[in-house]
Amino acid sequence: MKEMDSTAVGRAPEPAESFANRKLIRPTLNRNETRADNERHERPERVVSSPKKTPPPEQTHAENFYYQKQMQAKTPMVIVLRDGDSMNGVIEWYDKSCIKVNRNGQPNVLIYKSAIKYMFKVSEERR
Repeated sequence: MKEMDSTAVGRAPEPAESFANRKLIRPTLNRNETRADNERHERPERVVSSPKKTPPPEQTHAENFYYQKQMQAKTPMVIVLRDGDSMNGVIEWYDKSCIKVNRNGQPNVLIYKSAIKYMFKVSEERR
């Protein structure tokens, strides 16, 4: 067997050891974030726009409130249809597309909202 020199098996010099103990720190980024960061650095004269206004809500619930109020008070209503006919009665119930009207001495009627031109209270009728 060959004899080994004890100095050859010793530790490596100091500068190499200091590199081995260094820790590399990298932030974790998604690919999309990295692309966005690169785009920001490419165009530094980018103008920041003011925040957009939020659009008004699609449904205000005013129609639902009106129907509920008239139903609870059992208000006699006049409903004028698009073809010019009118009906008197009390709104019993409603949904998204139609209303049910109870009429005195006549059959109850289910009316599509699309067929209604306008409606008003009997007490507001011009004489």
